[in-house]
Amino acid sequence: MTTPTPTHSGDDIYEVFALRYAGVQRRRIDNFIGMDVHDGPMAMDFYVWLLRSATRTILVDTGFTAETARARKRVLDRYRCPIDALRTLDVDPDTVTDVVLTHLHFDHAGNLAKLPAARFHLQDAEMSYATGRCMCFAPMRHAYSVEDVAELLRKVYAERVMFHDGDDQLAPGVELMLIGGHTRGLQSVRVRTARGWVVLASDASHYYENHEDGRPFPIVQDMEQMLAGQQRLLAKADSPRHVVPGHDPEVLRRYPAMNADPDTVCLHMAPID
Repeated sequence: MTTPTPTHSGDDIYEVFALRYAGVQRRRIDNFIGMDVHDGPMAMDFYVWLLRSATRTILVDTGFTAETARARKRVLDRYRCPIDALRTLDVDPDTVTDVVLTHLHFDHAGNLAKLPAARFHLQDAEMSYATGRCMCFAPMRHAYSVEDVAELLRKVYAERVMFHDGDDQLAPGVELMLIGGHTRGLQSVRVRTARGWVVLASDASHYYENHEDGRPFPIVQDMEQMLAGQQRLLAKADSPRHVVPGHDPEVLRRYPAMNADPDTVCLHMAPID
């Protein structure tokens, strides 16, 4: 007897878009720990991600503001407000109701005030980490913005934050994966698309080389969790080609552009060979 192929309603099949909002120039030695990596130029891009089904629109991460970039003396190749950029996909930021914050580093958790209707999804462990004793140490708090963390705390008091304790289902077809490693409460997002299960690594893997070659990124809270987490990304995706790293410019080269916009690509479509 042949087992029927499961079918899915339109509300649990998602389009997934990566929107690049900024980029900086770096060197390879800045992006890997050891492993005899030869130095050379290696740019870093910054993304937010939009998930859209027939009934839901979910934003993953909120980027940083231009003011934060100036305060950190970041010399950017480009910048567009990631929240304003949602309008290029016909999404009004005022109507976004669910936002996943993969973690609270400055480049993933700014601009919260620009999403007035949103409920923010965060791991318990990340809030504890970003507001606890670890932040007494300058190297551990360097990638956090106290203003962003304080703004999120205001959202907690306004009952606009939903906390998750480990892996969870956000909605049919959208799953949260507690990975840790890079930060204590880092979460990745697994989403069902027409081409199968895609895993948005966020900073569980900054570059393809991180998870493909086992080369860890230098900002790490727990090395074992980081490396084991990268194996989980691969196990939870339908194939290695379904894992999308969080900062690799290669993402824009591997996926088709949305409406000829080179800074927005379609992750629900097959990579370009």
